[in-house]
Amino acid sequence: MWGDDMALPKKIDFYTYKDYINIDGDSRVELIDGQFFAMSPAPSRIHQKIVTEGARIIGNFIAEKGLNCEVYVAPFDVRLIDEGGSEDTCKNVVQPDISVVCDKNKLDDKGCKGAPDFIIEVVSPSNASIDYVKKLYLYEKFKVKEYWIINPDSKNVLVYTLNNEGQYGEPQKYRLDEQVQCNLFKELEFRLDEKNW
Repeated sequence: MWGDDMALPKKIDFYTYKDYINIDGDSRVELIDGQFFAMSPAPSRIHQKIVTEGARIIGNFIAEKGLNCEVYVAPFDVRLIDEGGSEDTCKNVVQPDISVVCDKNKLDDKGCKGAPDFIIEVVSPSNASIDYVKKLYLYEKFKVKEYWIINPDSKNVLVYTLNNEGQYGEPQKYRLDEQVQCNLFKELEFRLDEKNW
């Protein structure tokens, strides 16, 4: 218990990328709106299977079409910097399960500086509200063109696409075993087969 003569620890209103890079290497966290959020230390096997299969499908499509895009899986830092801000003042560093970046000027040795074109998050029970609420708002704010939320428990996929006003609006909804229509890559045939799990 704190005594009257003891000073309380200094409360920090928000953290930045500088704080993020100085965190203990064993801690898996994301920085959203200046606050740290713990990530699942070891995602489930199904989670990892979906991420691996999803990245393979998208990567093969990009290679076959000769597109100038790259696919990355977590851990891969995406730094989302407010307009007029700098890396030092950056309050958003996330590690999407799958990131597709088509502007190679955004890539550096630290990851991606700016919004990827396409992000997929696979929901874990411990982070559901982050994927459905916090990241939805964050990705819309920073103009991620397309954002998918894949939920292995409810077996569905929500596809959010930026409209002409720069907002996501209502998502397209798919069952996990249906072919999911990608709006960014119209010819992409994305279907996950649970029988292989």
